[in-house]
Amino acid sequence: MIALKGVGFSFGSKQVLHDVDLRIGAGELLGIIGPSGSGKTTLLRLLLGELVPTTGSMIRNPDLPFAPGYVPQLEAGERTFPLTVEDMVLLGAASYSASRPWFSRAERRDALEILERLGITHLRENRLNQLSGGQFQRALIGRALMSLPNLLLLDEPTSGIDLGTRQHVLELVEELRADGLTVVLTTHDLNWVAAHLPRIVCVNGTILADGAPADVLTEDVVEHTYGARMDVLLHNGRPVVVDRVTVDGTSVQ
Repeated sequence: MIALKGVGFSFGSKQVLHDVDLRIGAGELLGIIGPSGSGKTTLLRLLLGELVPTTGSMIRNPDLPFAPGYVPQLEAGERTFPLTVEDMVLLGAASYSASRPWFSRAERRDALEILERLGITHLRENRLNQLSGGQFQRALIGRALMSLPNLLLLDEPTSGIDLGTRQHVLELVEELRADGLTVVLTTHDLNWVAAHLPRIVCVNGTILADGAPADVLTEDVVEHTYGARMDVLLHNGRPVVVDRVTVDGTSVQ
């Protein structure tokens, strides 16, 4: 679907990414991991088309439509807007209803179908400030789905939500991919991606590793990415990243 070749990006004199080579196939589910400030969100914004590479090239498959949907990180500020959940989802249709000050019956029907699929129909009249983190996350995903994307980009979808909600988000993401969407997400949760995603990319200014979790999440790669020594254990054939401790029980940095 998209190929990045030697891509770099700078904000003024500050270089955020350099020499990024990445191919994303149609229908893939890809996780991007890395520390804060490593360029994960910038990479998503490049894929979205919101930013243009400073160097290198980004090539899209001309035989596939480019219809991205973006789900930002949970931000408490957005919940202050006087909108209902249904209003939030309908805003995703703004790209093709901007010339009208109202939403069509078909758009409202589509919004209700999305709310039902996300399991939040009962919240349709609730204000955003009445939602839990997981409910608000679903409303944001609903807004993105309303734009009929074939590429869904999620920035930290597992941040700020409980374990049960994380599982629901994972199930939803897998359903969307089964429907043909290409899904790319960022996360800090190494063990979550190791357990659930088929492919992960480690980023810290550039791509340090790319592949299956068992191949990517090694002690050397984790240290190179995060600057800290961690132990990587195997559980049911999957890597589990844990703090390295000394014999006296103190953590190793």
